[in-house]
Amino acid sequence: MSEIKLKINGEERAVDVSSDMPLLWALRDKLNMTGTKYSCGIGQCGACTVLVNGTPMRACITPAASIAGMDITTIEGLNSEGEHPVQQAWHKVDVPQCGYCQGGQILTAVSLIERNSNPTDADIDAAHSGNICRCGTYHRIRKAVKLAAALKRGDA
Repeated sequence: MSEIKLKINGEERAVDVSSDMPLLWALRDKLNMTGTKYSCGIGQCGACTVLVNGTPMRACITPAASIAGMDITTIEGLNSEGEHPVQQAWHKVDVPQCGYCQGGQILTAVSLIERNSNPTDADIDAAHSGNICRCGTYHRIRKAVKLAAALKRGDA
């Protein structure tokens, strides 16, 4: 075990972890941040998605030590008041059913609209291709991403 410093949601946090401990377990077990979900454990479903320097990463397969000093955004750090355009769109479109995958879906959408202010269905599908929604709300996810992009642009 060794202490590393993680910059999570704009705050530097010291955490004592083994060199191979996945970020997911550092967040959930060491820092009590449970918004990032565990599901498949092999980086295939996207429930554990966080943003690292603005890029979606799977926390279940990313060693915490490998991203020390980088900017990590979890679902808890997006906007506590729910005022981020993606959060607003998710609420307006009523995207979630069970909600389990939504943290990863939302953060993936945030990254997409930061890179692409007017994504097409194909862009959205490609960005979210690794994010599984067992409830099948993909049509609502697409609609919410387009609304969020319009909100961010000031078109909605």
